[in-house]
Amino acid sequence: MEIQKSPVDRWITEPVNRFISKSTTGGIVLFIAAVIAIFFANSPWADWYHHIWENKIGIGFNDEYKLNYSLHHWINDGLMAIFFFVVGLELKRELTNGELSSPKKAMLPIIAAIGGMVVPALFYTIFNGGTDAAHGWGIPMATDIAFALGVLYILGDKVPTSLKVFLTALAIADDLGAVVVIALFYTSEISMLNLGLGFGFFAFLLIANKLGVKNVLFYAIFGIGGIWLAFLMSGVHATIAAVLAAFAIPSTAKVNESYFTTKMDELRNKFFAEDPNDDKKELSDTQIHTLEEMRDLAKDAVPPSQRLEHGLHNFVSFIVMPIFALANAAIHISFESGVSNVTLGVAIGLLVGKVLGVSGITFLLIKLKIAEKPNGMTYANLFGIGFLAAIGFTMSLFVTELAFDINLHPEFPGQAKLGILIASLLGGVIGYAVLAMSGKKKQ
Repeated sequence: MEIQKSPVDRWITEPVNRFISKSTTGGIVLFIAAVIAIFFANSPWADWYHHIWENKIGIGFNDEYKLNYSLHHWINDGLMAIFFFVVGLELKRELTNGELSSPKKAMLPIIAAIGGMVVPALFYTIFNGGTDAAHGWGIPMATDIAFALGVLYILGDKVPTSLKVFLTALAIADDLGAVVVIALFYTSEISMLNLGLGFGFFAFLLIANKLGVKNVLFYAIFGIGGIWLAFLMSGVHATIAAVLAAFAIPSTAKVNESYFTTKMDELRNKFFAEDPNDDKKELSDTQIHTLEEMRDLAKDAVPPSQRLEHGLHNFVSFIVMPIFALANAAIHISFESGVSNVTLGVAIGLLVGKVLGVSGITFLLIKLKIAEKPNGMTYANLFGIGFLAAIGFTMSLFVTELAFDINLHPEFPGQAKLGILIASLLGGVIGYAVLAMSGKKKQ
């Protein structure tokens, strides 16, 4: 029986769904948002655009319990918490069942990620150590997983699957390192009372997980109203709370695969037992009830962590990340007074430090036979991966907002963002070219 499709399905819904489902689409939308922000930052409307994000939004009751922050602050501490929540879910999946689940599989990408964080920080320190800008050493440490994987997937079959898995595992480990750096080095004055309260809620969710609580709404209420709010008021960056909340989400389903298949067969037989030869368009009450049971059973067969990760993916890719780029990528491009050490430290830290840290460390581990080279990896495409790791856009911009006191040095964030832009563009272009050429030679 052919499914009847309306003109809206054929010409609007299905094309939009196909566009959204492509692995490169998120990176394209993020790139467009960044271009829009850069355009306004270098246009006559720059001041107007900047002031949009400084409008205050307050929520709460009484003066003692009121949160009153700028729109820019709500985006970086609130909306980005959803991004870090998804990062936490990905980390948990990789650590439990993925490429980081066993020491043998995890060693190479984890050490490569560490090298790709330490070496860029050293390059930045060479240019800015001992100056007021020294605290920005964490900016060139990050890799933007959305952009890097987007470029990789554009190359298609020219890049072996093992290389995509390696970059994914490396980027996930890199994200974990960035979260640790933010937690330890980029926090303001800490309220131990609120911090303790946040960890108390985290422990409460872990206990609920162990007791078999699978309700997503339960974890949302205590994750947002408990962990996130307590961390927001503690001084420790609220995005850390999102990662902790993600680790508390159950990663096992309510029903196992065996029960699911058996029960689904029973429901299928029940559905068709009504009248298998009846071609009427309307379903009976029993059939409707059976379909509802099948829907609930299918939902219970998916672990809450995977259901949330899958459900939030498009929201993060097409809402959270573009809004973050619009608010943070407004980079004023000017070389009138030369190139600052902050710009050089970030750009060279990413473009040179990432390549040496990721590709160089991986090369040494393989040559010294400490780790095995993944199938399909060549030293040429490993070099290309190093350049893709230099795309530090999203996370580097995020760390930039935390690294400097704009009241003392309002020029530093713009200089750092210019370095991020230069390195990310060059890293993406060079990485694409190297991987494309190595793919052609292999074919």
